[in-house]
Amino acid sequence: MNRGIWSAIGAYTLWGLFPVYFKWLARVPALELIGHRIVWSCLMLCVVIVIARQWRAFRTHALQLKVIRAYVLAAVLISGNWLVYVWAVNSGFIIEASLGYFINPLISVLMAVVLLHERLRPWQWVSVSLAVLGVVYLTWIHGSLPWIALSLAFTFAFYGLIKKKSPLGALFGLSLETGILLLPALVYLLVLEDDGRGAFHHSGTLIDVLLIGCGLVTAVPLLLFASAAQRIPLALLGVLQYIGPTLQFLIAILIYHEPFALTKLVGFAIIWTGLLIFAIEGLMARRTQAEPAAEPL
Repeated sequence: MNRGIWSAIGAYTLWGLFPVYFKWLARVPALELIGHRIVWSCLMLCVVIVIARQWRAFRTHALQLKVIRAYVLAAVLISGNWLVYVWAVNSGFIIEASLGYFINPLISVLMAVVLLHERLRPWQWVSVSLAVLGVVYLTWIHGSLPWIALSLAFTFAFYGLIKKKSPLGALFGLSLETGILLLPALVYLLVLEDDGRGAFHHSGTLIDVLLIGCGLVTAVPLLLFASAAQRIPLALLGVLQYIGPTLQFLIAILIYHEPFALTKLVGFAIIWTGLLIFAIEGLMARRTQAEPAAEPL
C-alpha cells in the first residue's frame, strides 16, 4: 500500500477512536471541552504552520477580511458539530453519532441536488432514498427524529459545502476557523476559571494533559487526511471514510455496551444497504469514466 492509503487509514482510524478519548474527559462539560479543543487546536495548528515555514503564506492568503468573512460560517458549523458530537459521546449516544457520519455522504449528495442543482444517476437516487427510508423508520420506532445523527450529518455536510468553495487548503482553513473562534473560547474558559468552575488545573494532571491533547488529536488526523487526499483517488478515499463511523459503532457496542435493539438494527441495515450501493456505484462510475475512449476506425 502506498503512503496515501496509509495516511487515509490513519486519519479515519484516529477519528474512529475519538469516543474513547472523549470518554476519558466525560467529567468535563461538553461546552467547556469544546472551548479547550478550539484553543489548543488553534495553538497546535499555528505551531505546525510555523514549523512548516508557512506563516508568511498563511498571513498573505488567510488574514484578509473577505477570506475571514467567508470562514465565519464554517467556524460556527464545525464548532457546533464538535459540540453535538462530544455531548453525544459522553451522554451514551455513540451509536447515533456514528449514524450521523454514516449518512453524511448521502446528505452531501442530496444537498448538491437541492442547492447546486446537480443531477444524480439512478443508483444514487436509490442510495439516497434508502437513507431517507432508514431515517424515517428509526423516527417511527423511537417516536422522534434521530436528531443527534441528523445534526452531525447536516452540520458537516454544510461545512463541506462551504469548504468546497473556500479558497484555503485544509491546514490554513482549520487554522483560520479555530482562530475566529479563539477569542470567544478564551473568554468563556476565563469566565469559568474566575467562577471556580473550570476543569483545567483543577481536575488532576491527566485531565490537563488530555485537554491540551485535544489540539493534537484534532491536528494529526487532519494532516493525515490532507496528505491522503493529495495521493489517492477520491473514490478510494470515499470508501475508506467508513472506517471512522464503523469503529465508533463497534466501540459503542463492544466497549461501552450501548443498547442496540433489533428494531434499531433494521433501520441501520436499510441505511447501510444504501451506503453499499452508493460506494459500489461510485467506484463503477469512476472506473467507467477513467476508461480511455475507443480509437476511431
